Amino acid sequence: MKKNILGGVLAGAILFAGSAFAGPQMTFGPNDEGALQIDYKGQFQMTVRDTGSGDNNDDTTTNFNFRRNRLAFMGKYGEMMSLYVQTEFTEDANVSTLGVASSNQGTEFQMLDAVMRFNVNDAFKVNVGKFKYNLSRENLEACEMPLTLDRSLFIRTAYTSTRDQGVAVWGNLFNDMFQYRADVMEGRKAVSGDTAPSSSFRYSVRGHVTLLDPENDYGYKGTYMGKKKVLTFGAAYQFEPEVAYGDIVTKADKKDYKAWTVDAFFEYPLPAMGTITASAAYEDVDLDDAYKGANPDAGTCGINGEKNGYYMKAGYMLPSMPLQLFVRYERWQFASLNNVFDQRVDWYGGGFNYYIKDQNLKLTFEASNTGFHKGTGTAVDGSKDFMTYITQLQLIF
Repeated sequence: MKKNILGGVLAGAILFAGSAFAGPQMTFGPNDEGALQIDYKGQFQMTVRDTGSGDNNDDTTTNFNFRRNRLAFMGKYGEMMSLYVQTEFTEDANVSTLGVASSNQGTEFQMLDAVMRFNVNDAFKVNVGKFKYNLSRENLEACEMPLTLDRSLFIRTAYTSTRDQGVAVWGNLFNDMFQYRADVMEGRKAVSGDTAPSSSFRYSVRGHVTLLDPENDYGYKGTYMGKKKVLTFGAAYQFEPEVAYGDIVTKADKKDYKAWTVDAFFEYPLPAMGTITASAAYEDVDLDDAYKGANPDAGTCGINGEKNGYYMKAGYMLPSMPLQLFVRYERWQFASLNNVFDQRVDWYGGGFNYYIKDQNLKLTFEASNTGFHKGTGTAVDGSKDFMTYITQLQLIF
């Protein structure tokens, strides 16, 4: 009996990890009902960009770096309680989305995720701690399982990163056809009235309908590599009151934060023809036109400030070899970007994934173009179009 319990727990832990390789595992408890697994996740990149260096910042920039370098700890005790803790070490992230840093950015070690998960039943689950908030599908897709090289470079919202701290309830209904989510998160970190007009929680609601094979986990995948037939439509809304000042000097002109998104995902394997994948989303981040204020809070402007835009991506996986081709297009309208009002950025790219050992060991190449609609077209005001070429080796162990 004990052997059966142990086997079931280990199988559950492996399933919980979601990877073909299983890292070191240990069991504990009176009947070995507890399990802990440790995984390493690394993405090592070689980056070449045709601008950013030299006397005028328009010479080629080259860089070796880790995009992600993580240790993940996954625990489970019985059928109801589990734990996910993930750390990340970043080093010299000098090549950013829109530019190259003028000085070395140094290193950072952080607790990326620390979430306690309670599975009451399939229709009611609770997450507590630090984890991904419920807005865009793109952010909720697993970092190591995207369709393209990475998720959107422009999808993040104001005053937070890809994670936040709080509580979420979620569940699956109608035989996993419908999934609901609701969370209460920190949003903008608590600061004094000299910086922000108030300290309030950020609220999110999200739901999706999946019409073929279910997507019933908290996270999504950018591709299932032809192992599922998926058609999912999702939508979400997020709100935080009085998040910023339109005039930080006089502490006047209080602004609310609102964001909404709609998204769709489709993947279908065709016998002897390969697998087709397509995904798209629109997102709108609204900060009540704070950028028009006399002295707006810096967080209301820039790449994570007020904006709206969309992405479209598609992939094709060959039937006879583990090669997946992909293309991606994005268009974003920023309220204020590098001191240019109503700046539009067009991003497009393409490349391939070569799966040496599924997602656990894969090689990816992507070439992309970033184009600006306004500005001088020089590096001086950050409106010079540029090409980026990235080769990445991913290992999950």
